[in-house]
Amino acid sequence: MMTKDSILDTTKSMLGGYSENDSFDIDLITHINTVFAILAQLGVGPEECFHIDGNMQVWSDFTLDKNDLQFAKAYMFNQVKLMFDPPSNPSHLQALKETIAQLEWRLYMQAETTTKTQGGD
Repeated sequence: MMTKDSILDTTKSMLGGYSENDSFDIDLITHINTVFAILAQLGVGPEECFHIDGNMQVWSDFTLDKNDLQFAKAYMFNQVKLMFDPPSNPSHLQALKETIAQLEWRLYMQAETTTKTQGGD
């Protein structure tokens, strides 16, 4: 059963066809946690690297910042898609990589802007 706003469940839903299937949860959790480590390095989310261990963690546990959250969700889906089920078509693969690169840049710039407005660097 899908948990409302669960990080794992919404990521599975966005990947399509995995919502009710828990066969790949370990793989997906590993990929999701890798993406959270990348987000932490970009300065997005809590200071201590966030991680999940199942479907009980929800997006608001990660961040309440609505701008970060929307970019983070899009970034999460695209990165997990690339790691878990990459497109076989080279054009689609390149488009996915370009989307990820653009989201990384935007997340990084947003984190930098937030740090500066909060009195950092």
